[in-house]
Amino acid sequence: MRQNMREGYEGTGPGAITPDGCAVDLYTRLPVRDEPDIIAAAVPPGARILELGCGVGRMTHPLLDRGFTVTAVDESPQMLERVRGTRTICSPIEDLDLGETFDVVMLASFLVHAGDIEVRRGLLRTCARHVADGGCVLIQREGEDYHTNLPRERVDPSGFTLRMVSAQPVGDGVDSVRAEYVFPDVTWTQTFLSRPLSREQFEEALGEAGLEVDRYLTEDRIWVRAVPMK
Repeated sequence: MRQNMREGYEGTGPGAITPDGCAVDLYTRLPVRDEPDIIAAAVPPGARILELGCGVGRMTHPLLDRGFTVTAVDESPQMLERVRGTRTICSPIEDLDLGETFDVVMLASFLVHAGDIEVRRGLLRTCARHVADGGCVLIQREGEDYHTNLPRERVDPSGFTLRMVSAQPVGDGVDSVRAEYVFPDVTWTQTFLSRPLSREQFEEALGEAGLEVDRYLTEDRIWVRAVPMK
């Protein structure tokens, strides 16, 4: 089942496909790596987390297991059907206004690289609007070589192959990126729009939303802890 695709986005393979080309069944198969450990090390124990773009709960469930309280937000009802044991909200992230704040707001899955600048601004404004005084925003960026040295592939220890096939410029600093996820029994593909951001461009985008980098959490600067500007 395929919902109406956004322009520039496409997904193939079995099961439900969200408007940005994500296959729901694919995300139920993808392994959880060190992301929950990175998050847990950067925030207070038992923090209240607003997870924006939770998908099927790949990070939600491990964070719940670690004792965090998570409010999980996604625009896809098919994704949210897979989330268990916590409050869920079905909404586009950029439109969200819950009238409450959280110790931690999390924007993962490279969403900050939205091709549409106004969408990115909306995402970051939502982060700033929902973070409590003294709280933080955790953001996952693309790797700095994400759009280069293509095609490339990585064989995951769990048994599937991720192929980054291409990143073709489509104008205004945006690339059309194609990825393939090849399992022994099935293949899914996703084509999506992504805007590469240098470190300087990323920090400038944060500043527009009233946020600033507190520290980069990983050596590759993919995970970032941001805070409201003083």
